[in-house]
Amino acid sequence: MAGEVLDWRDRWTLWRNRVLADRGFQRWAARFPLTRPVARTRARALFDLVAGFVYAQVAFAAVQLGLFDLLAAGPKSVAEVAAAVDLPVQGAERLLKAAESLGLAEQLRDGRFTLGQKGAALVGNGGIAEMIRHHAHLYADLADPVALLRRGGGGGTLSGYWPYAEGAGAVDSGGVAAYSALMAASQPLVAEQVLDAYDFSRHQTLMDVGGGEGAFLEAVSAQHPGLALMLFDLPAVAERARVRLGPKLVAVGGSFLTDALPQGADIISLVRVLHDHDDAVVMELLHKVHTALPPGGTLLVAEPMAGTRGAEPVGDAYFGFYLLAMGSGRPRTVDRLSTMLRTAGFAQVRPIPTALPLSASVLVAKV
Repeated sequence: MAGEVLDWRDRWTLWRNRVLADRGFQRWAARFPLTRPVARTRARALFDLVAGFVYAQVAFAAVQLGLFDLLAAGPKSVAEVAAAVDLPVQGAERLLKAAESLGLAEQLRDGRFTLGQKGAALVGNGGIAEMIRHHAHLYADLADPVALLRRGGGGGTLSGYWPYAEGAGAVDSGGVAAYSALMAASQPLVAEQVLDAYDFSRHQTLMDVGGGEGAFLEAVSAQHPGLALMLFDLPAVAERARVRLGPKLVAVGGSFLTDALPQGADIISLVRVLHDHDDAVVMELLHKVHTALPPGGTLLVAEPMAGTRGAEPVGDAYFGFYLLAMGSGRPRTVDRLSTMLRTAGFAQVRPIPTALPLSASVLVAKV
């Protein structure tokens, strides 16, 4: 607005942007010895932003072809890789060189290739590979991100993958198989973060709402075998959890959009559930959780959260657009979630630090 007085920090930001946008300053900074390293780092970061989709597609091709499992079994020559993944030698070499440049593969002195540091870490966490493979749905929707923004999200390939996202109604066992398997594969890293941050031994019964096939409950039970387990999810999903965990699990089928939550647990977990839903649904769910818990009961929320220091793009960039394409939900900050919890009647809302907040941050609240 004309004549508006800006805060000094805002004035500094505008001045900084004018300087950084000046081509003369950019050329000077690239040549001057003291600023050259910073200029090169920022130029690389800018180029990575431009080329990020290509990098992701290199990883996608490697996952689709089983390259990481192949290299994990032992070093391979280009010809061996080509034969194993059914590529021409030139194609295999191009993929291996691209993977090497991204730290996914590494060439040994004898010319053969093995895993790079990032490739080895990926093999150690199968959920990442499943997410990379799954991103084909997301990329299809992001082919025209402006159209996605204009239509307000949903209506594409990804929303079909998550059949509950746009209120499709009842979902049968075939409709839940793909996304349930993906969630089960990607849960271990989140479960590790939660278990390292929170002690479940003080509780008697844990109910995981929206718990999928029970992968999170399975991880908790491995460390706390005396803890009674309950799960609430769509009927077809709950049945898959019942088969997975057997008689030690009380699995209840239903929809928290329309049904009350079962009682009997002194702690309820919402693991990567809230950010999948819009504010009205989240508030309704939080009220239902509050009703289902006894006095003194605990709610534990675990999911990636917006504004997490050091992982800012994961929240508002990655999940912001992922959930837009899915057709439901939004990333929220710790402060926003804390406010929603207090509005729903919870007290003593507190964040608990995790080792890798990029994977999951944790909030605990009391009834």
